[in-house]
Amino acid sequence: MAQTISRGYKTLLEEANAAVRTLTIDEALGLAGNGGVVFVDLRDPRELEREGRMPGAFHCPRGMLEFWIDPESPYAKPVFQEDKTFVFFCAGGWRSALAARTAQDMGLKPVAHIEGGFGAWKKAGGAVEGPDIAVGEKRS
Repeated sequence: MAQTISRGYKTLLEEANAAVRTLTIDEALGLAGNGGVVFVDLRDPRELEREGRMPGAFHCPRGMLEFWIDPESPYAKPVFQEDKTFVFFCAGGWRSALAARTAQDMGLKPVAHIEGGFGAWKKAGGAVEGPDIAVGEKRS
């Protein structure tokens, strides 16, 4: 017998977008360089190699998000303990909506995500750099 799901990805995205703040690309560009904001890049390392990265963004592969946010986790990253605004993004805005919702549900606040993701960032002329920093590292 085939699996039957009751809530598909479209429903999950609708719920996430209703629950978290979604930034337009212009709002996101306006936050670039703001010391009170941490941009969190959820893309796979291969995507960063292929597409480049946002200068100063913290790279957190989506699969590690919950473990890196939770201070009780052996994988916790100090950046998520900072009193800052966390702006999540992925390639197109789907993974970041779900991730921002998860982070918010875990108690991280304030959080938001970028509508259109890194694709929209690049298209709008946002700064992009090559893949020269390691996973989990933040450019200062």
